[in-house]
This record gives sequence, C-alpha cells and structure tokens, in this order.
Amino acid sequence: MLQSDFRRLSQVVLTGFVVLALVPAVIFAEEKKPRVLLLTESKGFVHKPVNRVEGALAPCEVAMRQLSHDSNAFSLELSQDSASAITRENLDRFDVVMFYTTGKLPITEANMEYFATHWLKQPKHGFIGIHSATDTLKDDSRYVEIAGGNFNGHPWTQNTKVAISVHEPAHPTIAAFGKEILMQEEIYQYNRWVPENVRVLMSLDMSRSEVKRPYHVPVAWVRSWGEGRIFVNNMGHREDTWTNKQFLDSMIASIHWAAGLTDGPTQVNPDVSKQQNEKAIADCLALGITEATIAAEDAEKARKKADQDNKKKAAAAK
Repeated sequence: MLQSDFRRLSQVVLTGFVVLALVPAVIFAEEKKPRVLLLTESKGFVHKPVNRVEGALAPCEVAMRQLSHDSNAFSLELSQDSASAITRENLDRFDVVMFYTTGKLPITEANMEYFATHWLKQPKHGFIGIHSATDTLKDDSRYVEIAGGNFNGHPWTQNTKVAISVHEPAHPTIAAFGKEILMQEEIYQYNRWVPENVRVLMSLDMSRSEVKRPYHVPVAWVRSWGEGRIFVNNMGHREDTWTNKQFLDSMIASIHWAAGLTDGPTQVNPDVSKQQNEKAIADCLALGITEATIAAEDAEKARKKADQDNKKKAAAAK
C-alpha cells in the first residue's frame, strides 16, 4: 500500500467508514475487550509509519484502527501527546499501552513513576514496545529496563533482507509468524541489553541474513513486570510491515497476551541468547567475518566519508 493510499484511507477512517478488511471479524464481549492506548509521539527521528501528514492519521495508526474495527478484538485510542496521555488519570482507563516512539518524551517524573512502579505492575496490565520504543527515554533507567535495552545502531537498514528465527512458535505473541520470517526490515542492535532479564522469542539468523554480525541480535522478547506483562518487537520500521497479515495478527495476539487474556511464559532464558550468540559467531567466522574485520571495514568507510567531506569543503572554498 502506497503512502497516498494510507492517506486516503486514514481520511476515510476518520469519518467513521470502513473500506478495508485485514483480518476476519471476531466477536468479543465488550467488557472483555482490552482497552489499548497507542502512543506514536516522536521527539527524535520521525518514522514514516507514525508520521501524520496534512492532518491525516499515520500509516501505523490507520492499520491499528482498522485492525481494531475488523477484528473487534480490542478498543483503541491514539495519541501523539505523551504529556496528556501518560498520566495517572488517563492510564487508569487502559489495559495495554503501546509505544512506537522516539526521544525524550515530556512525561513528568510523577507520571513516569506511576506508570513504571504502579500501573504496569498491576494484573492484566501490559506494555507493548514497537520498533523504536527502544530508542526512547534513554536517560530513564526505569523505562530502559521496561523496554529491555537501548537502540545502538542498525546495520540492517530498511531494505536489507533479514532472516528471523522464531524460538518459540507456540508463544501467543509470535505464533502468527511460524518458525521463521524472511523479509525486508530495519533491525536494531542494542546496548544495555540484559539477557538475564527477558525471555527472548525471536533473533536474527546471521547465516541467512544479508548483513552479518558475529553477535546475538534479539528481535522480540517478553518479561514480567510485577504482575504486569511486557512484549517488545523490533519490527515495524517499514510502512508495508503494517499491511503484513502475520504482523497484524501478532499485534492482536500480543495485545490479548499483554492484557492477561492468554497464557505464554515469561521466565527468563539467557541460555537462548548465549546459544544465539555462539551461533552468530560461528556463522560469521565461516565467512571470515569477525569483530576485527568489521572494525576495519567501518574505519575504511569513515576514511572515505572524511575524504569526500574534505573534497566538498575544498570545492566550496574555491
């Protein structure tokens, strides 16, 4: 679906009419439908799926609103204003909060404390982080622990072909994907990632991904937070990901899991991260790729870029 199509559809959705069915309709009792808040505020890089153009809803918002309508599996409110959305009074209206955000959001200390230490720890409350949710509130240690880590670059850019291994195809949050995913998507690598804190569900398969690195790169994980639940999925950079049926089915399932309507384990599994790290090293070593060769390549790219910049400056000075 092209951006212009998204724009036209978002205008239609805003008027209350429905023209597209993404998933089969499912009937849920109104009182059991999870109440979801989707926050798409950007205080750093603005991704296309969350960019509102000329007053129209962003592609991500269009997809999620359409999904809510067609599935009848959850209710949805949209916001790009964290200052008013993430407050004690407003949070208490929801079961699940989703972030597709960047940067230092203007959430007050009191409201962040309530979110992290009270609201999210309640039974049947959940947080879902999509893509750049890990590139958000980097100075807030509470949020970093909730998100599971910090964005630390993406050698896998949006047009890179990636292979993603699904470690637990039966886990409800990711069951829609089967045993593996082959797609083009921007994938992050992380710092402040602590395998002992999470249950990793999906990882890059370096043996089959176009760009290879000799270390583990998690793609999706879950954890408990008090009696609440957390699910993070790095996918979602590309607009066409938001028209992918497997991804959208996973969104419904993740919302229900986060709201405590389905079961799926959260016990940590650092052994999986260790195994994936060892596999990545072996896969890369077989092709002569090591940390040293990558560092040398990066240094050469930096040198070439510096040369180009110097030539441009010299030409401008003439």
